[in-house]
Amino acid sequence: MKIGIIREGKIPPDSRVPLIPEQCAEIVRDYPVDIVVEPFPGRCYPDELFRRRGIPLSDDLSDCDILLGVKEVPVGQLIPEKTYFFFSHTIKEQPYNRTLLRAILEKNIRLVDYEVLTDERGKRLIAFGRFAGMVGAHNGILAYGRRTGKFSLPRMKDCLDYAEAKMLYKKVKLPPMKIVLTGTGRVGQGAADVLEDMGIRRVTPGEFLKQEFQEAVFTQLSPLHYAARKDGGTFSKKDFYRHPELFKSIFEPYYRTADVMINGIYWDKNAPAFFSKAEMRRKDFHIQVIADVTCDIAPLASVPSTLRASTIADPIYGYGPEEEAETEPYQPHSIDVMAIDNLPNELPRDASKAFGRQFISCILPELLKEKSAMIERATIAENGRLGAHFQYLEGYVKGEAVNEGVRD
Repeated sequence: MKIGIIREGKIPPDSRVPLIPEQCAEIVRDYPVDIVVEPFPGRCYPDELFRRRGIPLSDDLSDCDILLGVKEVPVGQLIPEKTYFFFSHTIKEQPYNRTLLRAILEKNIRLVDYEVLTDERGKRLIAFGRFAGMVGAHNGILAYGRRTGKFSLPRMKDCLDYAEAKMLYKKVKLPPMKIVLTGTGRVGQGAADVLEDMGIRRVTPGEFLKQEFQEAVFTQLSPLHYAARKDGGTFSKKDFYRHPELFKSIFEPYYRTADVMINGIYWDKNAPAFFSKAEMRRKDFHIQVIADVTCDIAPLASVPSTLRASTIADPIYGYGPEEEAETEPYQPHSIDVMAIDNLPNELPRDASKAFGRQFISCILPELLKEKSAMIERATIAENGRLGAHFQYLEGYVKGEAVNEGVRD
């Protein structure tokens, strides 16, 4: 088998890589696999580091069996009849990638999406989510510092790695503030780790709502804390995930209390939003900064102020509740929104290393099998047709669907 690591073509460019140089060398040494890397000056690991590990570089990947990337591949760069692995951002019927999926089908490309590589129980096996949560939490606290002028944090992107960021946290004195973190998966855990590394004390949801603190604190919410059945029945997480349309939001006590919200859930379009635009106009809506790691774009979103994705170059924008429109950030009448859709790219070296290790441990052995149920479950397109588990995208491909969202 020959694997090619492609250059990232999406704009703005992403500097992550699915396998770092040391991991490429490990694979070539331990498996019946050759690897070639397409040169790309924007990578967090320069081309020369691959060359030093004995990994060849080439602009011609036409003889590769598998092509690995990170973000969506521009249509003009797709090679027909190949197998690609990347985050396609199509499974939620995102309108902005409909053309990409159509091109993949037209070019008879086999597309395997990292986002749906799961075990038999449906648990994801490879993701950047933890690093999205880490950077999202950092940026949320950074935005609150800029808004209030009470402290300052450097950008995560300006640190060599997370170890350097942790050293900087020791020098920052945070004022009393209350942070509500939603989500308990990879994203939520990454965010919680950063908050604790900043010296922010974790408290229970009950303590968060009932007590006043003279220090920075955060609480982490699972669906039990922010959703309830509309009919008043007993909450069941299994029911919530299977039938989210039966639930309503009970997040109000938290938006009346928190200064900062960090949103790290996976949101279903049939689930309730945390709050409405009308609620954001209430005088007791206390949240001043929303770090929306989930980054689904309104109106189909868990947070209605996420009007667009922001960028690493320009991470914060304002949302005016009265105007229901974007404003300049850090204004007295606005709420600040951080909604970068490629957050792990602010920690590209750490994120790439962890991602590559997951690939080697969980995915590569399946690739080397003659047939893999895991790979089959994650195959969105093959031989010009939608995969067996993605027939629901037929209307989307034809232009009939309207859903929207951004995740990686």
